[in-house]
Amino acid sequence: MIKKNKTLVVTGANGLLGRALLDILVDVFDIWAIVHTMPVNPVPNVRYLTIDLSLEWSFEELPANADVIIHLAQSAQFRNFPNGCMDVFKVNIASTARLLDYAHKVNAEKFIFASSGGVYGNSSNSLKENSPIAPPGQLGYYLGSKMCGEILVQSYASVFQVVVLRPFFIFGKGQNRAMLIPRLMDNVSADRPIMLQGQNGIRINPVHVHDASEAIMAALSLEQSATFNIAGPDVLSIREICEGMGQFLGKKPIFQTQFGDPQDLIGNNAAMCRQLIQPQYRLLNSLNDVLL
Repeated sequence: MIKKNKTLVVTGANGLLGRALLDILVDVFDIWAIVHTMPVNPVPNVRYLTIDLSLEWSFEELPANADVIIHLAQSAQFRNFPNGCMDVFKVNIASTARLLDYAHKVNAEKFIFASSGGVYGNSSNSLKENSPIAPPGQLGYYLGSKMCGEILVQSYASVFQVVVLRPFFIFGKGQNRAMLIPRLMDNVSADRPIMLQGQNGIRINPVHVHDASEAIMAALSLEQSATFNIAGPDVLSIREICEGMGQFLGKKPIFQTQFGDPQDLIGNNAAMCRQLIQPQYRLLNSLNDVLL
């Protein structure tokens, strides 16, 4: 169990999940937050380090002691293949390797790594932590980089405790509008057509950023290495999500259907509920958090 007054190093601390995590951890732990640029409204009592993980950097820039490293950072170029592939490599793979080496050198107790639920690939079945990973040729560069990161992290399980988290469609207030849930909301609001695979589109179970951050908080108390899906309580089709958004906005969604059977991406969250937390936030009851 990680006790109070431990030192945590958090990467990606300006992101949706990173910021929410700082808010709930700052009163309990001594936090060093690694950010690309200083936030406009920094969290009080957090010590910030501006480090561009896509450039050359040394872990000598990091604190001399750290009990836990929480690696949330991901490349902003994740959709820009192949032009952004080196940025993705440096942030998602090379920096993960460097942070693991840092964790070893400072005798850290725990390393928590944010991967992605997308590493399984789409499936008509609910995906458990031991479900097969998508073949390398189907992962694509970004998800392949996340899988490489998982392999690196799990290699250190004999050195310190490692926890791999696979989030499924995190959403919350202030999220980048290019991400799935706010993008759907904006499409409904602007009367832009929503493309559906089949009649209803794929089914997903998005997780609110508050639940995801609480799950990481709970992972700090784990006493063994583990991998967890981080997924929400409700399985919804894209049609159901957009129709709920339409009712919320007073708009009628416009759908365009494509031929083919939808391939879902549903994270089985039984292990999360059993060992971490039970998610409380339901997407269709939390649409205020998806507005601009």
